[in-house]
Amino acid sequence: MAVTDPTSPFPPPSAPDSRPPALLCQDLSKAFGQKIAVNNLTLAVPTGSVYGVVGPNGAGKTTTLSMATGLLVPDGGRVLVHGIDVWEQPARAKAQLGVLPDGLRTFDRLSGLDLVTYAGLLRGLDRATVVERASQLLHVLGLWDAGTTLVTDYSAGMRKKVHLACALVHSPAVLVLDEPFEAVDPLSAQTIQALLTDFAGAGGTVVISSHVMATVQRWCSHVAVISNGRVLAAGTTDEVAAGADLDTRFAQLVGAPSTREELAWLRPSSV
Repeated sequence: MAVTDPTSPFPPPSAPDSRPPALLCQDLSKAFGQKIAVNNLTLAVPTGSVYGVVGPNGAGKTTTLSMATGLLVPDGGRVLVHGIDVWEQPARAKAQLGVLPDGLRTFDRLSGLDLVTYAGLLRGLDRATVVERASQLLHVLGLWDAGTTLVTDYSAGMRKKVHLACALVHSPAVLVLDEPFEAVDPLSAQTIQALLTDFAGAGGTVVISSHVMATVQRWCSHVAVISNGRVLAAGTTDEVAAGADLDTRFAQLVGAPSTREELAWLRPSSV
């Protein structure tokens, strides 16, 4: 069972079921020139889990998630989404996925409502269904009042939320979200967590990358720690934390320096 905050207003995700993994990465590898970004990485994400992927900057998290969702071709290995190979059957696999990439560029000259509607139409939904779902998502995510405003005029947090709505509109089986809470205010973050908790409770699977260890420890049922393109530890949040605070355990696993260099020159100037 994952470590949860008893004061949290949200229930913990339901226990994952015994079906095969919702997302299975096998021996994934990717290099950019001489830089090995992902090094024979294997990761199995249980169906029904809320799975946190954490690691230091440059650890290979975004590269891994990009390959897992068909956005980046791996140099080696394969990815299965509910048993469907992402690269052998891309249309079938991607129909199962909802994706929020990091630094997503989109059609920001559309309004929020039009952008989410467009995303649903691209997924093959009929217009009446898409408009209904898009409207509901904008209401839930607190974007309805800005629904006719062009996305280019949205704040960073609003953009994150409207892109999440685009990932949700076709009701995927697996959500892969890269830093979904970045730039999002605390109230909106709670709304998103509640929404995704309900999604996982209904049998969906959520994979997130995050640098906020407190959120991962409180909310995620499972976690994987990645460094230098490899998985250092993976399992339930309790198992990976090993009785410690996840921040502390993370520092132990990635080998954080025990001492720091002093910057003697960095002092307030006298007036």
